[in-house]
Amino acid sequence: MTGTRGKGNRECVAQGASNIVSGFFGAMGGCAMIGQSMININSGGRGRLSGITAAISLLLFILFFSSLIEVIPLAALVGVMFMVVIGTFEWATFRVIRKIPKADTFVIVLVTVVTVFTDLAVAVIIGVIVSALRFAWEHAAHINAEKSVEESGSKVYKVNGPLFFGSVSHFLELFDTAADPKDVIIDFANSRVCDHSAIEAIDTLAERYVAAGKVLHLRHLSLECKQLMKRAGDMIEVNLIEDPEYHIASDKLDS
Repeated sequence: MTGTRGKGNRECVAQGASNIVSGFFGAMGGCAMIGQSMININSGGRGRLSGITAAISLLLFILFFSSLIEVIPLAALVGVMFMVVIGTFEWATFRVIRKIPKADTFVIVLVTVVTVFTDLAVAVIIGVIVSALRFAWEHAAHINAEKSVEESGSKVYKVNGPLFFGSVSHFLELFDTAADPKDVIIDFANSRVCDHSAIEAIDTLAERYVAAGKVLHLRHLSLECKQLMKRAGDMIEVNLIEDPEYHIASDKLDS
């Protein structure tokens, strides 16, 4: 709204610390930043001083001027909240609701309904989870493989698309173990191995080829993936020269 970018992480840490401290004084933690920010901006406040002034004023009213708040009619407070709602609601949503994907529309409606019956924090968490599941579902079918045969007679599967828990079933269906030659190569140059489910899928595929008396070679596989594939044994040959440098998701972050 102001064309500037704040420091959300610092504000979230400050608010979280305040909510924790407020519990020791018998107060109820919450989040009033959206309404307060809207009121400040609509009233002309653009700097941090406006937020500080609002916070100090609220504290003074609670500690020393609570009797004045009791004088304000409840209907007036309801009217103020209605004005805040009107100012914070994204009215442009109604103009684009028919132009966006139905899944996005469903998430918007779901978050709105959950907010009414619970609170904004729960609604945001549910919205993120649903959006993530939708993303995984849509990208699960994007994986495919380009097939070719080298001069040496080896059949090459060049995998395209991310390999993760949602796409492992489609990945395994790409290969014809019975009809393939004795030597098969899987090229991961255009693919990314994203999680442990993908590792298990590669290991399962390797076991199928071993059971059929054939040899499976993997090319352009990440170092992390090679370290996790202990069960694959000696039947897998990894190209160490052309491996690109990329990392799969893990529970450790490098600084």
